[in-house]
Amino acid sequence: MSMMLRAMAVAVLALGMVGKTLPARAQQTAPIQIASGVQYEFIGRWDTDKLNEILTRDTPKFFDVSVNYTAAKNAVKLYRVTYSSVVPERGNLPIVATGLVAVPDIAGTSFPMVSYQHGTVYEKTQVPSFPNQSPETQLMLAQFAGQGYIVIGADYFGMGSSKEPEGYMVKASHQQASYDMLLASRAVLADLKLSSSKLFVSGWSQGGFVAMAFLEKLESVGEKVDAAATASAPVDVSVALNGFLSFPRKIDADWVNSLFILSSFSFENYYGVPGLARSLIADAYYDVARKAYLREPFNVGDVPTDLHKLIKPEYFNAQFFAASAYGKLVAQATAYRWIVKSPVRNYYGEADEAITVGLGRLAMTYQRAIGNGNPQVEAVSTGQTSHRGTYATAVPQWKAWFDGL
Repeated sequence: MSMMLRAMAVAVLALGMVGKTLPARAQQTAPIQIASGVQYEFIGRWDTDKLNEILTRDTPKFFDVSVNYTAAKNAVKLYRVTYSSVVPERGNLPIVATGLVAVPDIAGTSFPMVSYQHGTVYEKTQVPSFPNQSPETQLMLAQFAGQGYIVIGADYFGMGSSKEPEGYMVKASHQQASYDMLLASRAVLADLKLSSSKLFVSGWSQGGFVAMAFLEKLESVGEKVDAAATASAPVDVSVALNGFLSFPRKIDADWVNSLFILSSFSFENYYGVPGLARSLIADAYYDVARKAYLREPFNVGDVPTDLHKLIKPEYFNAQFFAASAYGKLVAQATAYRWIVKSPVRNYYGEADEAITVGLGRLAMTYQRAIGNGNPQVEAVSTGQTSHRGTYATAVPQWKAWFDGL
């Protein structure tokens, strides 16, 4: 059975086990209202013992790979941020979103900032603003915030405390959520009498796509980005999904079924295409797929891992897929087709069960195919690493690179 869907089914019944094993060590405080539409609340302080426990015990266990991390040097204060934003795909519909700001608990008023874009998660609260439930966020906090970086992260629309349905791989909404979170975080830092000296962008898996899309947004508005780094980034969603349909690999993950479920319902909701998910998903599995998307209770055994059962047969015809309403929206979900100005490193694993080597190298290949070649994007192999292992292996390499800049 799909690991992802199994976890989604369990998560709607109870909080994730990670959240139970890593409790916050401080009481929440009342929210503080600052700039228009922005408020923040203190949700905890993690000391170096906790951060180093994440690096030495929890991360290797969750990501199933042994990596040498640099020990945390300082404690970290955590703040949940609530901010106003808009949904571009729905006529700039007003929305309230959430995210995390983590600041080093050390002397000083200015620190480098890294914006982390999270990957696909099973429960609405397995996101940055609920760090006890997010192993990937915990690694960022332990490796970056524990060594003097400010770490911020948006929860994306429909995640965290947002009341909207999830906007999975909906590009402009991802860009808007991350950009408005950056602005909100700067307002929070100003209220804390802090500032950021540099801006780095990062992300894993879905978050790798979002990080690249966010970089495109930042460059378009003239925001300086010192560097961006991703791990297992599906920078072209059409390439990823067509691979699963037309050229499957033996190592393809059994949870890729959830990518079709989440994207089809999200596209239907955010782009306003009634019946889109029903046009893709086989009738026998539509209801359970919808429950999975909405995080309602469902029997994971009712969702087939065989895409030929879950998805209607005509979508395995590449021409039909490309011409379909769903395929046309998927084709728009790219995050590499502009002239990149900032230094970028896309890390990829050679045994990644979700992202092929070709997809991991695609942004670099595209940029270097332009004229004499744009050298700003570099693809970096993490070796024979899985999807999770690629992220866990890449993070300290991100850190060493950012430190050098």
